[in-house]
Formats: sequence, C-alpha cells, structure tokens
Amino acid sequence: MLRCLVRSKIQRLVVTDKNLKYEGSLELDSGLMRAADILPGELVQVANVNNGSRFETYLIAARAGSGACVLNGAAARLGEVGDELIVMSLGWFAESESRQHRLARVNVDHRNRFKKSDRNSPRCG
Repeated sequence: MLRCLVRSKIQRLVVTDKNLKYEGSLELDSGLMRAADILPGELVQVANVNNGSRFETYLIAARAGSGACVLNGAAARLGEVGDELIVMSLGWFAESESRQHRLARVNVDHRNRFKKSDRNSPRCG
C-alpha cells in the first residue's frame, strides 16, 4: 500500500501580486522552493489562511530572493494581495517509508524572506 503524505510545506507566505489573465499557477521565490525541495512545475496544494480556500496548482520559479508569491489564472480568484498562504508538496510513500518520513517545514517572515527550515520535524507515523 502507498500513502500520500505532505513532504514539505512553506508556512505563512504573503501574496505579493495576482494576475487573472495568466494561464495558471503560483509564481514563487525559487530560493524558498529550493529550501522546501519543490521543483518548478511540481503540483502543490495551497491553503489560504485568510479565507479558508484550498486549491491545487503548479509552481513557477521567480528570482531567488525576490519574495514573490503571485497568484495566477484561476488561483487569482482565491486570494488577495496580503493574504497568507501555506504551500504543501505531497509524496507517495511505501508503508515502511511512511513510518520514517519527516515533514520539512520552511518558515518565512512577513516579506517572504527565509527565516528557518525545520527538517527535523516529528515523524508522521
């Protein structure tokens, strides 16, 4: 059996812009993506802390250090500039792997600058 677990998450990102006319996705500072081990084009789940909406999209890399967190396309209807988001990457794990998996958490400040990474989070299982 395989289990779907949250591999990593970036907590409390602040939306810096939105662009309804773009085809889709979430544009994110590539330094933060690297810290959370999320690749460009990777499917992620996003939770908007301000309005409770949740959605899936893929990531586009913005310049490292830019602090960019831009809602594009349909996702632009699910948040406003200034809203706080949690971006979560998922992974499928074998039963034995799932018991040893450790969630990686990346924390940012109010300007989406890297604060710390917690790769020693408690085991999921």
